[in-house]
Amino acid sequence: MRRTAAGLLLIAGLLPVDLASVVVAQEAADSSSDNGSALIDQSTLPTAIESKGSRPQADPSVLPAAATTLPENLDALQAPPSLALPDQTDQVRIRELRPLTLAEVEQLAEINNPELKAVALEVQQAKASLRAAIASWYPTLDLRAIGLPQYLAAEENVFSEGQDGRLSQFDRTSANFNARLNWNLIDPARVPQISAARDTFEKSRDSYLITLRQLRLVVAKAYYDLQRYDDQVNVGKQSVMASLISLRQARARFQAGVATKLEVLEAETQLSRDRDLLTNSLRLQSRARRNLAKITNLPQDVTPTAASPSRVVGLWEPSLQESIIAAYAFREELDRFILDISINNSKANAALAAVQPILGIYNNFTTDRTEGNEFGAAEPNFYQFGWDNAVGVSATWNIFDGGRARAQYRRDKLRADQSAYEFANQRGAIRLEVEQSFYDLKANQQTIRTASRAVISQREALRLARLRFQAGVTTQREVVDNQRDLTRAQQTYVNAVADYNITIAELRRYTGLDQVVSCPALDLPADKAQPSASEVVPIEPAPIIPACEASLLGS
Repeated sequence: MRRTAAGLLLIAGLLPVDLASVVVAQEAADSSSDNGSALIDQSTLPTAIESKGSRPQADPSVLPAAATTLPENLDALQAPPSLALPDQTDQVRIRELRPLTLAEVEQLAEINNPELKAVALEVQQAKASLRAAIASWYPTLDLRAIGLPQYLAAEENVFSEGQDGRLSQFDRTSANFNARLNWNLIDPARVPQISAARDTFEKSRDSYLITLRQLRLVVAKAYYDLQRYDDQVNVGKQSVMASLISLRQARARFQAGVATKLEVLEAETQLSRDRDLLTNSLRLQSRARRNLAKITNLPQDVTPTAASPSRVVGLWEPSLQESIIAAYAFREELDRFILDISINNSKANAALAAVQPILGIYNNFTTDRTEGNEFGAAEPNFYQFGWDNAVGVSATWNIFDGGRARAQYRRDKLRADQSAYEFANQRGAIRLEVEQSFYDLKANQQTIRTASRAVISQREALRLARLRFQAGVTTQREVVDNQRDLTRAQQTYVNAVADYNITIAELRRYTGLDQVVSCPALDLPADKAQPSASEVVPIEPAPIIPACEASLLGS
């Protein structure tokens, strides 16, 4: 009889009864989701070659194409020239904070992002390489000329025994032209080289689709992070305002003689903490804005901001198992390893072609013309012209190369086997990505629920603590503690919403599915609730004191 881990922990007394029941229920739900209790024979699973083919082709239709033009309202945000390099401070000074939606940011990234443009050029390079490989099917024509024309002047003095020397002079003008047409009828390396080039082209197309999907995920993450820090800034402002109210009440009670100096110091300390929280949130907000500007490659004097507030994007409908299967069918990362297997097999066949015969036909046409003067004649007295044309069959065969071709063949075959193991590793990584995002999604969903309740409870707790403090039945410490708990609950809620949206974007990227149910519209009042006059306290900007001077304030 097999016992679960939760049951063993419960017997050992290390797990509470209620928590153990939750764990056991979760295990039961997981086991009930299986169609059978017996393990599946892994040898019966279909192979990737059977499912996708030995040479899968990229399918851009499963992914919305990248934007090619910007709308008029975004036309001013075209990327600067690729080699532009500012050298003046005015050229990098921010002159505009541009509010952008997530859809607008995606459009800008797809058009301006330099990495995506570079990968698109790699696709064109691979296409040109494929065209160059296909050219081996066609005949080649070589033209060669020696001297067009070539001028030769010479003087020759010939001496013989018993006679004076005889001077001979001549000058000649000659031209030579050669044309050779060659066509390999049998070339064992031609087909595998073209096959490798074709697979490389398909692999580059897959790389472009992967880069496009990854870019959209990076943009979504950067935008949701920016919304996160915008909300964190709002939380920091609310915390500073609440601390200012508490400090004002503490000072008023101290001046009235019903509170101690300690309560005023506690309020001042909490105000310092909240100011630090706001400062850190503003820092992260600025970094998130510039990170988004870098991804979208905006002009040097523009900084993007989030035009829409953070809210839950919707509910993920597919189950974990459906998400994993969709990811296996959707991800080009797996197709690339299948193409690597085909490429290495083609290279292995091309390596063996080095010791196989090559048979071709050729046509060689040559012409030569020469004219000139000899023996000092005033007029040309020498002329020669000739041509010949040769047609034949050529054959070359490198019978022995010391075993080099066979060694290269084994190397490429081993690389094909290596790609198969890398496929298995990538398969595990893809499943892990989906599972981690799916589990994070469930956890964030629960955190949103608990954090929202905590925010509501802490708001009421802070209100009651202030009333008790004003009535003199509690101390400032209770107000400070409840205010700090409210700030933490608000931060938890903001982070949970941002993390939830990010996991939705990850699941969309990893699985290719877009089965997200939008949240129902909230029935909210048209007018925003206004706080009472006693709760409105202006937050004055604090001056930035140099660190060397600020460190002396406490001495």
